[in-house]
Amino acid sequence: MDYKTITYERLGETLYEYDHPTGLKAFLVKKPGYNKKTALFATDYGSIDNVFKKSDAQVMHVPDGIAHFLEHKLFEQEDGNMLEKFSKLGSSPNAFTSFNQTAYYFTCTDLFDENFRMLLDYVQNPWITDENVEKEKGIIGQEIRMYEDSPGWRLFFNLLDCLYVNHPVKLDIAGTLESIAKINKELLYECYNAFYTPGNMVVVVCGDVEPEPVFTTVDNMIKSKDGGRPEKRYPEEPETLNMEYKEQKLRVSMPLFSMGIKDPVRLSGYDLLKRRTALGIILASIMGRSSELFNRLYYDGLINDSFRFDVAVDQSYGFVNWGGQSPDPQKAAGEIRGEIETTVERGIDPVVFERIKRSHEGVFIRTLNSPDIIAREVMDSYFNRTSYFDLSRVFEELEIDYTNSVLRSLFAKTAALSVINPV
Repeated sequence: MDYKTITYERLGETLYEYDHPTGLKAFLVKKPGYNKKTALFATDYGSIDNVFKKSDAQVMHVPDGIAHFLEHKLFEQEDGNMLEKFSKLGSSPNAFTSFNQTAYYFTCTDLFDENFRMLLDYVQNPWITDENVEKEKGIIGQEIRMYEDSPGWRLFFNLLDCLYVNHPVKLDIAGTLESIAKINKELLYECYNAFYTPGNMVVVVCGDVEPEPVFTTVDNMIKSKDGGRPEKRYPEEPETLNMEYKEQKLRVSMPLFSMGIKDPVRLSGYDLLKRRTALGIILASIMGRSSELFNRLYYDGLINDSFRFDVAVDQSYGFVNWGGQSPDPQKAAGEIRGEIETTVERGIDPVVFERIKRSHEGVFIRTLNSPDIIAREVMDSYFNRTSYFDLSRVFEELEIDYTNSVLRSLFAKTAALSVINPV
């Protein structure tokens, strides 16, 4: 069998890569001596992909939440629920729908081959009926109502509503009660046939397994299917905010706040990895646990251990966000804005830059001990046209001048503020 072997000597990692005749890509990261094994089967299709052009040139507009709905439906097969089947084989299955991906996976220590074949089989064989679609609407409707009352969830999506005018990243992944009411069997199959094609999917395996049998299983089980990669369509998004502030009242013991900045720069491949890494270093230098700002706000009682920051930069959208609990969100936000302005003006201290870069590289290296994390990151990087292991080169090559240029171009923009106050 013909497959590539890519060795990352600096990391001590080996990546095996196989191109199936259908266009599907399969990866194996071999981890000798590891008991835990993970396999993942994913499609480059998420909640933001509600307008797309099919291979027959027809442009489809589908209801919000349909990618997540389809994920739920694939677990239900005519001869039983897949969660129960995997459990009988001693594995832990799961799935997720994000803004841009849907992934099905399992972890196990034994019976890997049986679990792997079952994963490849059920994802390629949906069983969708009018009856089970209506049943699922009730289940997902309960999930939507639960999220409507979730302070953290509402805080996050209210922030995205502040940041984005048109882009569907601002919409709830599960959709709304109104949007899922429009979903039917025919629409689900339309989306499945458009996005669940080999050329739009990837298989990733991580653990102490050999490439030859893994890729032989892939070769034997992946169905030849027309479709390729559908053309995703997104609306034009202005650089300006939709709104600077949004507030909601829910049952919380202390107010929550989240701030964010929309990143208008669209990249892919190595350049995307590099920008993500630089943004993480910028945020850590301004408001990380070792920063002067974090410690000042913490000891003044304006933030607590719930404070976090995050980078979400993809090919069609990007933003940075931070926040947590605070007795006075407006004051905390004002202090953070002031520190951002100061940092933009003076730049990041070179000593701080090197310390944080080394720390983040250490976190990256520690992730290489987790088959679950490796599988997800290899998937995500493939769909973004790069390799997760190229992060090693990013840390080696990333310079302070580039990082400061990203700081000054992005963080000079207005940050939006989302607040959840007690009822």
